[in-house]
Amino acid sequence: MVTRRAFLAAPTLLGRPRRPNILLILPDQLRAQSVGCLGNEDVQTPHIDQLAREGMTFTNTIANTPVCCPARAAILTGQYCHTNGMTANDLRFRESSVTLSSALKEGGYRTGFIGKWHLDGGPREPGFVPPGPRRHGFDFWAANECSHRHFDNTYFRDTPEPRRLKTFEPEGWTNLALEFMEASKKDDRPFFLSVFMGPPHDPYGAPEPYMRRYPPNGLTMRPNWKDTPRAGRKDIAAYYAAITAVDDQVGRMMRGLRQFGLEEDTLVLFSSDHGDMLGSQSEILKRKPWDESIRIPGIVRYPQRIKPGQVSKALFTHVDFAPTLLPFCDVPTPKAMQGADLSEVMKGKSSQSPASAFLQIFGPYQGDRTAAGWRGVRTERYLYARYENKAWLFYDMEADPFQRRNLVADRSAASTMTQLDEGLKIWMQHTGDSWANNWTAPVEDGGRLYKDRTYDSVAEYVKGEPI
Repeated sequence: MVTRRAFLAAPTLLGRPRRPNILLILPDQLRAQSVGCLGNEDVQTPHIDQLAREGMTFTNTIANTPVCCPARAAILTGQYCHTNGMTANDLRFRESSVTLSSALKEGGYRTGFIGKWHLDGGPREPGFVPPGPRRHGFDFWAANECSHRHFDNTYFRDTPEPRRLKTFEPEGWTNLALEFMEASKKDDRPFFLSVFMGPPHDPYGAPEPYMRRYPPNGLTMRPNWKDTPRAGRKDIAAYYAAITAVDDQVGRMMRGLRQFGLEEDTLVLFSSDHGDMLGSQSEILKRKPWDESIRIPGIVRYPQRIKPGQVSKALFTHVDFAPTLLPFCDVPTPKAMQGADLSEVMKGKSSQSPASAFLQIFGPYQGDRTAAGWRGVRTERYLYARYENKAWLFYDMEADPFQRRNLVADRSAASTMTQLDEGLKIWMQHTGDSWANNWTAPVEDGGRLYKDRTYDSVAEYVKGEPI
């Protein structure tokens, strides 16, 4: 007997392919330059590399706003951060936001979130997010707000009593993901599961067996790297060790999909929220326009619709994730989403994609040498970024792939830079962005944090009482 629920959830009854499950795997602060299949010969990522062989790799996957909370909000809303309001870390995500998760839930999907949420404002710990609208359509919940205690972490289900992760964090999150997958065997709905891991975010490190794989003096440094505090050889070795530890958990999740009979019907998207400079350009961490900060992995696997072994240079940005995934699921894309739909590119039916990616950072952060908010555009060949009152960076990556020669003052490149500057103005007008969205006071990492309340705007946040 066919139930109403099964009929609505299974388009195969109408002669169409079953709607796919969606598995979104998002390690924190994983740059594209530190993955084997994207060109790094030192780091060991066999399971991620296998995903690439079995699916499609976007070599120009870009974080529009390369910092944790804004990036996560852009992924879920398909909106630029001045639109969704998450222009800085530790703001609370608007409960009214329409998200990928809420759209899929309304479309009949079972939804689950596991890992680091970082969208509920402060304080970051203990990090309980109660059931209801602050979870933005996710039903199954095993998460914390934000904690980088990779070896001694806690998480929450539906009550404020913390639970311990007794393993290295990515392994613990994967255990919970397998629990979610196994339960899906008893539910005829397709699922959307997001697994947002903390590593390889600093503090860099992994269990000792992984650390032993990476002798610091045996690593090949990027040509634009300089030995920098918090980004020396030992730091990079520990970063690689954490990536390999994450890679093993990707392998466990893929084996789980096979074990539970879900592999062929699941679209897997592997990416990150932003990269990490790790000494390139003598810089650390993120929030910068350089490729080590903005370029991230973008690998999608779905045997039913995506041919294996494809590599695309199409620009694929965070705001494009939601409007690209929803068409696979036969769920309408909300009109409020601003990103592009690259689903036909993934299916091999189109080569059309955005000509450039729009980049935004809205203000300075404590301990960051970047003096003000900036905007930028990234094309397949060029990177251009500016402050409100002056151009800052301009690179021709065809001639200078490691971005070592800034052409801002080069007269021979002035015409191209002017075109990119005009393109940036068009992006700002098209998306409704303005330099007025910037702020001048540091708002995170030792700056002002929440004190038992949420704020309605960055301006109110900056004026709020410091802890």
